[in-house]
Amino acid sequence: MELLRIEHLSKIYGSGENAVKALDDVSFTVPKGQFLAIVGPSGSGKSTLLHILGAVDRPTSGKVYLGGEDVFAQDEDHLAVFRRRQVGLIYQFYNLIPVLNVVENITLPVQLDGQTVDQNRLTELIKTLDLNGRETHLPNELSGGQQQRVSIGRALINSPSVVLADEPTGNLDSKNSREIVELLRLSNQKYGQTLIIITHDENIALQADRILTVEDGKIVRDEVVRG
Repeated sequence: MELLRIEHLSKIYGSGENAVKALDDVSFTVPKGQFLAIVGPSGSGKSTLLHILGAVDRPTSGKVYLGGEDVFAQDEDHLAVFRRRQVGLIYQFYNLIPVLNVVENITLPVQLDGQTVDQNRLTELIKTLDLNGRETHLPNELSGGQQQRVSIGRALINSPSVVLADEPTGNLDSKNSREIVELLRLSNQKYGQTLIIITHDENIALQADRILTVEDGKIVRDEVVRG
């Protein structure tokens, strides 16, 4: 079942002689539940693509459909709701709120949405992420690996349609990197999350179901690693 459809996506920054084409007529689809890795050199357009998929940035032209809905046909208010409910974003540098503890950071998207926290899901996530006993800790009381676990919890708490991770292990040592990828793979398998990861790490990419290679704003390879 198709979850994401990307049609003729282009993104141009600047204008005239200073125009830079970050994405150039990109089209692909992502089935529900797939683990997709996007790889390519720095400046190839990977992060731009991810930010457009998460509705953090708008394309210059082209369409993004999630569950058959034209994402950018919505106004800004509806887009904000879309981001909170349908997309889980994980960044390299965690982006946790320093004055909020572990539980407060994880549940922030639910609180911002004015919804009631599903305590069973919260408890299960904290256990799965091995954050038991850390619930009231602030980010500066956690290791880098633990902070990234919190950011994963925050991305998963709303049961989003798609989880987008931009170099999620780029700030971690090899042991923590392996653990974070294992957790993301677990969320993909256990919760059926559609997972899209940008990475420079070939070992991470090879754990995905499929690898897209982006160069100069274009998809140059689309390889199925496992069915």
